[in-house]
Amino acid sequence: MAKKLLIIGFVWPEPKSSAAGSRMMQLIRFFQTQNYQITFSSPCAKSDNAFDLKTIGVDQVSIELNNTSFDVFIKTLHPDIVLFDRFMIEEQFGWRVAEQCPDTLRIIDTEDLHCLRKGRQQAFKDGKEFDKSYLISDTAKREIGSIYRSDLSLIISEAEMEILKNEFKVDSDLLHYLPFMLDELPEDSIEKFPNFEERQHFITIGNFLHEPNYDTVLNLKETIWPLIKKQLPNAELHIYGAYASQKVNQLHNEKNGFLIKGFVEDVNEVMKLARVCLAPIRFGAGLKGKLVDAMQNGTPCVTTTIGAEGMFGNLQPNGFVEDNPQIFVNKAIELFKDQRTWEEKHKNGFEIINKRFDKKMHQEIFLSTIKEIAQQLKIHRLNNFTGQMLQHHTLQSTKFMSKWIAEKNKS
Repeated sequence: MAKKLLIIGFVWPEPKSSAAGSRMMQLIRFFQTQNYQITFSSPCAKSDNAFDLKTIGVDQVSIELNNTSFDVFIKTLHPDIVLFDRFMIEEQFGWRVAEQCPDTLRIIDTEDLHCLRKGRQQAFKDGKEFDKSYLISDTAKREIGSIYRSDLSLIISEAEMEILKNEFKVDSDLLHYLPFMLDELPEDSIEKFPNFEERQHFITIGNFLHEPNYDTVLNLKETIWPLIKKQLPNAELHIYGAYASQKVNQLHNEKNGFLIKGFVEDVNEVMKLARVCLAPIRFGAGLKGKLVDAMQNGTPCVTTTIGAEGMFGNLQPNGFVEDNPQIFVNKAIELFKDQRTWEEKHKNGFEIINKRFDKKMHQEIFLSTIKEIAQQLKIHRLNNFTGQMLQHHTLQSTKFMSKWIAEKNKS
């Protein structure tokens, strides 16, 4: 009999809009290779950009928050694994899963460490250096609690693995490093990419609902681009991304070559024609989808320390990592003008994709981890007393709050 996986999505996956959407599709495809019967559910409304999962044989079910209908649904489905998309979903539904299906393996895909991203954003807003006082927040207490209550949490970046182990003292048995799982780029397809002379202009991309992306565009507009434009008067910056609001579109300036292009159906089509990708990211966490898009299309990139976090390991980057705005600009211009430098960085990106994000390797390790935990789930949970304790208290507090809301909704 086929094993069953239930994914509870924070949103319906939008692989063309965000890195989170691409990541979710990678996880779905992994479980499909293991012959899982997959049901994707979400309490969120579907947007026009949502991928139609039915086309790849995944059942789609809308669920409600604070409603006992979910208890009936999950008990009937009785999945072998439940995958929570981000910690907020585990908070809402984890206790119901634990109550109705106690033997089901509970996994969180964290996407990125929310307490790290929000802490960095707050420090940036305050004009201060990010330190431990920004990391240890109410978000952190909720997020780490969620990680402890679950049997396994998928962590996308090695830097975040280190923070969880060292700063929060989370047992490594509860964590699994799982970056983007990407197809290998063979030599013959690498050779087909446009070369230095066939490319023009600068590019950046990112879903505008994600605050770090909007801030990156603002940073380009106010600081980086005017300095580049001064030295390269004919250059253009093409800015792509889903959900461009009025505040984003009003940054568009034809005269300055600062062009808001909005949503693009296929990022690869525009990325492979650009000469340089700019990602002056000032706060954020996780892995940056725009850098992956750039590397997969042989487009060298200039980014910041935060942008590069967890991306390159001990390999040479596909461009430059600079936090100083003037040096950032100098490196961007060097990449744009110097073919030799460009070609060297262009090659580095392919090596990073093939060595650090190799789908086959990461899938094998992940599969082995799931099997090991599933086979000794009782022992795994006995070794996680903190998780049991938090599960007990959460079951009490969240359960009664949720039941109160459900009763209130009835009346």
